[in-house]
Amino acid sequence: MEKVTFTRLQDGTAEEYAFLEPLEEQYCHEVVDRLFEHLRKLDDSLGGYQVSRLEHCLQSATRALRAGEDDDMIVGALLHDIGDILAPCNHDELAAAIVRPYLREEITWIVQYHATFQKFYYADKMGGDKNARNRFTGHPYFDACVRFCEDYDENCFDGSYNSMKLEEFRPYMERVFSRKPWDQANIKPHTDVTRG
Repeated sequence: MEKVTFTRLQDGTAEEYAFLEPLEEQYCHEVVDRLFEHLRKLDDSLGGYQVSRLEHCLQSATRALRAGEDDDMIVGALLHDIGDILAPCNHDELAAAIVRPYLREEITWIVQYHATFQKFYYADKMGGDKNARNRFTGHPYFDACVRFCEDYDENCFDGSYNSMKLEEFRPYMERVFSRKPWDQANIKPHTDVTRG
């Protein structure tokens, strides 16, 4: 069989779904290649900064790795701005949707809300609310997100920083994205919410 015959999901046979299952598994397995392709596109995204969005993400992930963070934090740092091209007004939500099935809850939360927390460093200079993050005061991951922005985000616009190359992060990405999606052993809350 090269293709299924059904045109509506409800009409598919068990044989057709058995045919599709390994194709879908292979497609999921190749997600790292597609993510790397999309990350490379960040090299030509929003201008005006000393570094491209790709370099910003590489600096973020490099700093996390050099600080001894775990795979979840390193991958979260690498992918935190991957949504910039397709969703510039809510890039953090898009990035969180990508990592949610694979990373622990803490890192997904950080990725989802980092843009709000990042405003602390610049929003007042643009007429915005630098304390927008305060709406999350008391959340268990508040301090972890503050730390992420301080250590791995707001300081990653340095044109002279010696970041690692994108391909050097492939082993981290492969480990994370080879996990079974939605496995509670991987996505459950971390016991120490202040450190990855």
